[in-house]
Amino acid sequence: MSTAESLPFETTLMVRDCCLCLHMQRAARSLARIFDEVLRPLDLTNGQFSLLMSLNRPQPAAMKDVSSLLAMDRTTLTAALKPLERRGLVKIAQDLSDKRSRRLSLTPAGHRLLAKAFPIWQRTHEEIEKPFAPGDVDKLRAQLRALS
Repeated sequence: MSTAESLPFETTLMVRDCCLCLHMQRAARSLARIFDEVLRPLDLTNGQFSLLMSLNRPQPAAMKDVSSLLAMDRTTLTAALKPLERRGLVKIAQDLSDKRSRRLSLTPAGHRLLAKAFPIWQRTHEEIEKPFAPGDVDKLRAQLRALS
């Protein structure tokens, strides 16, 4: 059996200060809490809002396209869809051209809820962006897209 060497505390501090993954996770959790709180009166989470928004399109979406857009595996997407389908916000139908695939769409109730949620999202987004210098948020978005 080998004895693992321990790392010096300075290494922990270095990782704390420069780890992109840690900082991304912290920022994501912070933003998720903010949006979860403001969407709570509509009984929506930020993840559900994003999922509903991804289905706001002229034609029903293929499950693979939504999972790709949201960077979710299909199993996670299926689990996320179930409560929205139970609430009558999302319709999951068999793809007529490929019986193994599913097409996802908003129901009229889903469209109405999304229309109520969007102004809340928009106001919250404006508040979050206020402390940033002009152009900084756009640069941040571009950098995040580059990482994803």
